[in-house]
Amino acid sequence: MDGGGGGLKPMDSEQLREYGHQMVDFVADYYKNIENYPVLSQVEECFQIPYCFIAELYYFFGGFHLVVDVQSKILPGVTHWQSPNFYAYYPANSSVAGFLGEILSAGINMVGFSWITSPAATELEMIVLDWLGKLLKLPQEFLSSGHGGGVIQGSASEAVLVVLLAARDKTLRMVGKSALGKLVVYGSDQTHSALQKACQIAGIHPENCRLLKTDSSTDYALSPEIVSEAISHDISIGLIPFFLCGTVGTTSSATVDPLYSLAKIAKSNGMWFHVDAAYAGSACICPEYRKYLDGVEEADSFNMNAHKWFLTNFDCSALWVKDRNALIQSLSTNPEFLKNKASQANLVVDYKDWQIPLGRRFRSLKLWMVLRLYGVENLQNYLRNHIELARYFQVCVGQDPRFEIVAPRKFSLVCFRLLPPVDDNETRGSNKLNQDLLEAVNSTGRVFITHTALSGMYTLRLVVGAPLTERRHIDAAWKVLQDEAFTLLCSPLQENGNLPKSPPPIGFFGNGFKAEPLPQK
Repeated sequence: MDGGGGGLKPMDSEQLREYGHQMVDFVADYYKNIENYPVLSQVEECFQIPYCFIAELYYFFGGFHLVVDVQSKILPGVTHWQSPNFYAYYPANSSVAGFLGEILSAGINMVGFSWITSPAATELEMIVLDWLGKLLKLPQEFLSSGHGGGVIQGSASEAVLVVLLAARDKTLRMVGKSALGKLVVYGSDQTHSALQKACQIAGIHPENCRLLKTDSSTDYALSPEIVSEAISHDISIGLIPFFLCGTVGTTSSATVDPLYSLAKIAKSNGMWFHVDAAYAGSACICPEYRKYLDGVEEADSFNMNAHKWFLTNFDCSALWVKDRNALIQSLSTNPEFLKNKASQANLVVDYKDWQIPLGRRFRSLKLWMVLRLYGVENLQNYLRNHIELARYFQVCVGQDPRFEIVAPRKFSLVCFRLLPPVDDNETRGSNKLNQDLLEAVNSTGRVFITHTALSGMYTLRLVVGAPLTERRHIDAAWKVLQDEAFTLLCSPLQENGNLPKSPPPIGFFGNGFKAEPLPQK
């Protein structure tokens, strides 16, 4: 192709076919060989993509060498979220169906902010979110046939922001705009930090964002009694409680807040109740886990991230509300250049009025592809398999007396820590030991895990959720953890010549205890 003059053809179908084949082959090979890459990028903090690469200005077309550049210059600085050995944060699933939906969305490349800009985009989104809502057994009020409905946001952070804005404005219409400084938001110290950011954006005073303390007595779930006390106190000093956030699957430990009890408190105080199930909501399509959503029928809004654990490529965060008009009243703008007959007659849904930005991608294609290509039973078994692998890892940890489980496991997240030597029970020493273990494990490149803090304890998190993870990967991760723990615990004694400089045989731990047999494969 001639890169000069008027010969540029940015969307030439034959060139797309040629280069597209190369890129699909590259991505397919990437997944085939993904285990060969260190999970966590091993570059240093001062790493920069080679200067000659980023500084070079391509004045002339030089052929399609991007795959070579990606392999040599980009991938060294990539952390591989789709690796079967990625156990950090929460997963960000990818799948063939999600990938194909992404290709189709990029190929069509429409901007569906209103119905008229692409009717199929709006209507498919309504359909697939009704499908998913029914899989989750959400109440009828959350479906598009009523006064509510679903909308795809970019993230759970955007979801909680838009419903917080809707709740804020609904309250201010009743009490007056001058009362903004009196509005109070409630969550727990385990609620995602997105709630704090939403408060900052919405103009809620930082001191009026109540993140109530949790502890092990409730498995780090939000206590209804503490919530009631906090609300009563705030009302007594002239403040206005207006928003309560409950979580199904907190980030630190995947605990579940008591939705029904919290919903009753919110309702009795005229508050908006939002349920954040960004991670664990996916599991609730399985009948045996649906119980964790009990009480959602009393909520005003509900959110789960299909791009976390539901095989839908990022980004695809599903939000349902009972009252769509609450969103529209807060977020709608209607400039002359966007007016059209269908919108003016209120005959259609315009999703621009349900979100922060104007423009939006055809994201529902990805979710539609996932639901159509895989079906409910396959998706349920996919989720169950990850939960079973997490249970298996929990058994491994529980049988090694050097470690302890820190919080109960409900889904596919295991919270654990390495115990300090018997003569070192100080929390500070234990925290440093586990921080050292985390850094040692991640530096191997064979595993990537992250941490949290529970009751002041530095706690390691291993979450199973990558599409390619199998039991052999769990075994390998546990071996890395055991080896690095042995090194950390025994290095002072090795220096004194009291222990061998290699890990003990499999099944025999460094402190002299033998393991119970692990579950059979």
